[in-house]
Amino acid sequence: MSNTPFRPESGRHHVVIVGSGFGGLFAAKEFEKADVDVTLIDRTNHHLFQPLLYQVATGILSSGEIAPSTRQVLRNQENVSVVKAEVTDVDLENRLVTTSLGAYDRVFEYDSLIVAAGASQSYFGNDHFAEFAPGMKTIDDALEIRARVIGAFERAELAKDAAQRERQLTFVIVGAGPTGVELAGQLAELSHRTLVSEYSNFSTSAAKIILLDGAPQVLPPFGKRLGRNAQRELERLGVDVRLNALVTNVDEKTVTYKNANDGTEHTIEAFTKIWSAGVAASPLGKLIAGQAGVEIDRAGRVMVNPDLSVGDYGNVFVVGDMMNYNGLPGVAQVAIQAGQYVAENLVNEASGKSTPEQREDFEYFDKGSMAIVSRFNAVVKMGKVEVTGFAGWLLWLGVHVVFLVGFRNRLVSMLNWGVNSVSRTRYNLATTRQQLHSRTALMKLQQFTSEIEGDTPIELRDTAKFTGKK
Repeated sequence: MSNTPFRPESGRHHVVIVGSGFGGLFAAKEFEKADVDVTLIDRTNHHLFQPLLYQVATGILSSGEIAPSTRQVLRNQENVSVVKAEVTDVDLENRLVTTSLGAYDRVFEYDSLIVAAGASQSYFGNDHFAEFAPGMKTIDDALEIRARVIGAFERAELAKDAAQRERQLTFVIVGAGPTGVELAGQLAELSHRTLVSEYSNFSTSAAKIILLDGAPQVLPPFGKRLGRNAQRELERLGVDVRLNALVTNVDEKTVTYKNANDGTEHTIEAFTKIWSAGVAASPLGKLIAGQAGVEIDRAGRVMVNPDLSVGDYGNVFVVGDMMNYNGLPGVAQVAIQAGQYVAENLVNEASGKSTPEQREDFEYFDKGSMAIVSRFNAVVKMGKVEVTGFAGWLLWLGVHVVFLVGFRNRLVSMLNWGVNSVSRTRYNLATTRQQLHSRTALMKLQQFTSEIEGDTPIELRDTAKFTGKK
């Protein structure tokens, strides 16, 4: 296949956007009526509302509500082309982006480049932990976690003794940031409310949810008062919160951590472990920084200029989780505002209203941080204003409804939230063998299951049908 660089035939200014997350999608939408052509490239075919992944993992929402098709979102925007492919190389000097989708390669020539490729889970140099403690950054992650959680309850039903059952019913979450807190709260409600009376041989309320973090409080960015409030609510739900806990090892059966205060080591036996303690920017950041002659931080984020351009390349921009600018956090609002800011500048420059030299520095407007702890209880920080409890929960609902993409997704999500508020029913708890998508995960599952059943179950004997391996 020819690798002749592609660009639209119109001859207009061509903007290539890498990533369809908050930064990339909102940048693309900002170009709706602009006299430019836009190519949006992403390795997935959907825009992911990542802050709600934990609700997919715990059966409140389905993946469709938080991950609409990117093509459908932008189908009425005639100046945008969507490409599903992996970006394998970027050549800043020659203004080229190389992509691959299996055997299909293509090179795109750009006039301006916006890189919003996001971040993945960071294990702080211990990448082998991922085999036993999946993170939660993608739809695949959330569905795998759901399968592991529900599978643990199913195996507890078959356990032959109390020790086996206790290990199946112990859930360890590493990281007490917003994702970890929200997930711990939902797992507590799932086990102590939703699934109660659904199993014959044990009570799901016997489940242990343990939340570990190396920091001295939960939700450190929210401040001490909101952190204490969230911790008290989690403990009321039955979550065992262990702070100053530095995880030193994760294997198929255990989690080991060291107490930062006294140096003692503790080991927890648990079937299900989930990692939510850190992020690492896309490797594209290192590639771009190297060519531009700028630094990256420990998380792989690129040091950007005040207009979010990179080095001396005034036509190359990095936004969202990939950028390091004034200590801004890697949250959705930063990505949205950064994407819109860059796109607005390019629209004005393409129309002749301004020049690159006239760009004003990017200024982030902090609309607050929030985390839902439990049903009817959330913590919200907006500047100096702190809101907790039911009022915080209402604010959380309002904000998330606004930023969900698509009328149907907003409507269905509100319906699911309403049902979950007044009843203990969750309609999205189905699991499949394909959700445990890696052969490694299936083999580890087999080891645990064989302890209970004494034989390899049918679904594991059929592994080859779902993995393509024998």
